[in-house]
Amino acid sequence: MTTHFITAEIDLQATPNELHQEIEAELTKRGEPLRWAVTSVDEEQKTATVDAIVTQS
Repeated sequence: MTTHFITAEIDLQATPNELHQEIEAELTKRGEPLRWAVTSVDEEQKTATVDAIVTQS
């Protein structure tokens, strides 16, 4: 098992629940998310930057 630090750009969603689901789905494509945080929001582009630690087998 290895851990990786990744940064993902996520489109902002209409509700917080949708945003949470979108973040989890994007991170799961890259491994099993251990922890993540929204580190910045670009209101003009309507995106959020997420920094995460994921594990891969």
